[in-house]
Amino acid sequence: MQKSDFFYHLPEELIAQTPLERRDASRLLCIDKATGNISQNRFSDLPKLLRPGDLLVMNDSKVIPARLLGVKIPSGAAIEFLLLEQKELNVWEIMVRPGRKAPVGARFSFGGGLLTGEIVAVADGGNRLAIFEHQGDFFSVLEQIGKMPLPPYITEKLKDNDRYQTVYANEPGSAAAPTAGLHFTPELIEEIQNRGVNTAFVTLHVGAGTFRPVKAENINEHTMHVERYQIPKETADAINRAKASGGRVIAVGTTSCRTLETAAHDGEIKETAGNTGIFITPGYKFRAIQGLITNFHLPESTLIMLVAAFAGYEITMSAYRAAVMEKYRFFSFGDAMMIL
Repeated sequence: MQKSDFFYHLPEELIAQTPLERRDASRLLCIDKATGNISQNRFSDLPKLLRPGDLLVMNDSKVIPARLLGVKIPSGAAIEFLLLEQKELNVWEIMVRPGRKAPVGARFSFGGGLLTGEIVAVADGGNRLAIFEHQGDFFSVLEQIGKMPLPPYITEKLKDNDRYQTVYANEPGSAAAPTAGLHFTPELIEEIQNRGVNTAFVTLHVGAGTFRPVKAENINEHTMHVERYQIPKETADAINRAKASGGRVIAVGTTSCRTLETAAHDGEIKETAGNTGIFITPGYKFRAIQGLITNFHLPESTLIMLVAAFAGYEITMSAYRAAVMEKYRFFSFGDAMMIL
């Protein structure tokens, strides 16, 4: 298939710049992938749309304030780091702007000296590896001096950083939020569980590569970015129990989906951890999930391709056209769809 097959026209005013006051007040477009039928709901309706025995699998990765503004030592020239992935203790892969100021050996200061970094290598694609020095816990220092790395299509300043964080975020490491989970509130999760629907967690640290555009016209020529994931034993056991009892495994977000599909072998999930660069496109045979909750994604992105693989290409593009016509809110702070 061609990249252009996944294009749709999106008026700029439908790109959500700020979150709604209530997380679960967003709209929820529901798709029956067997029939293609579409229904419109609110996210707060989710508990009654699920069945006892279903299992929601959520990504508990926590967005770190990964954007660092600092100066080069000793010149004082301005520099910006974006933390992408922790490679070792105090060693991170980063994006640097401007890159010409960051050769191997260059040193930088952030937060008035609370954090210093030195470039130790050039990584693939022009990224850098940097080793950091700091006093106390690294993530505590980030909370003091770092900024939330909002997607490039969000131009308004975020008033509350917690709104770019799921309520169940627990494992620090993401450079972007697993946005399908932003719609959940503690009360909604409790109501879901009270109806006999189970919940479980995986961790996939979302990298900035999630925003990388597909440049190849033939999508088979695109190289997917790699991200770190982990599936704990209790989650693997919950998935296998749900499948054995006839429950549906429903991935909350494309990150949870990619994690589970990476780890699925002969329909069974085991405790595991590793890196995934899985690229899911139409024609892929899903092995782990029977449902997907996700936001509306950018035209021609790897994420809309994944959705089309799960729901079917024609159904997906028709649903996106309907969402545009009904003026749904799009992207990270936008509305959601559920495909069952």
